[in-house]
Amino acid sequence: MVLLVLAALFFAGIHLGIAGTKLRDRAVSALGATGYRIVFSLASVAGLIWMVLAYRQAPYIAVWTSPEWWKPVAIMAMLPAFLLVVIGLATPNPTAVAQEGSLGRGPKGIVRITRHPFLTGVTIWALVHLVANGDAASAVFFATWAVVALAGMPSIDAKRRRLQGTSWESFAAKTSILPFGAILAGRNSMNWREVGLWRPAVALVAYAMMLGGHSHLIGVSPF
Repeated sequence: MVLLVLAALFFAGIHLGIAGTKLRDRAVSALGATGYRIVFSLASVAGLIWMVLAYRQAPYIAVWTSPEWWKPVAIMAMLPAFLLVVIGLATPNPTAVAQEGSLGRGPKGIVRITRHPFLTGVTIWALVHLVANGDAASAVFFATWAVVALAGMPSIDAKRRRLQGTSWESFAAKTSILPFGAILAGRNSMNWREVGLWRPAVALVAYAMMLGGHSHLIGVSPF
C-alpha cells in the first residue's frame, strides 16, 4: 500500500507540479521542446507502470460497499466516457500535446462541447470506478486519476494562456471546460458534421469490447 501511495504521489506530482507550471517552461528552456517531451513522456510511462503494478499488488482493505444500483449507472456512464476519450483523441485540439498549431483553426467537433474531452472522459472513468470499488487501494488509484484529470484542465489552460496569449483567449472564449458550457451560454454552437461518423463508431466498438472483455482482462464483470 505504501508503494501505491508513493507511485500515486509521483504520477500526480509530475503532472500537476511540472506539466502546467513555470517549472515546465524552465525545463523546456534547458532541454528543448522535443527533449522535454521525451523526458516527460518517459517519466509518465514509468509512473503509470509503477502505479498499476503497485495497485495490483496492494492488499485488499474494504472501506465501503458499492450499492447494486450503481452497476447499471456505471455501465451507462462509461458510454459517454468512451465517446469523449476516443473522439477527443481523434480530433485536433490545441489543448493536446504537440497540437498547439491547431489553435488558429478554432474549436471543431467535440471541442465545441468541451476543450478537454479526453480528460473529461478520464474523469468520468475514474469516478465511476472509484465508487464501484470499495477498497483502499482502488480509492488511492482512481482518486489519483480523477485529481490529475480534473486539476489538469485548468493547469493546461494556464499554460496555454501563458504561452499563447490573446490567441488562446480567443479560443477559450468560444469553448468551456464544463461540457456544453459554451454552447448553453451562447458562445458556440454544435456542428455534428465535424464529429463525423467514424469517430463515434470507433468509440462504440471500443465500448462494446470493454463490456465483453472486462471480465477476461480485469477479472471482474461490469454486469
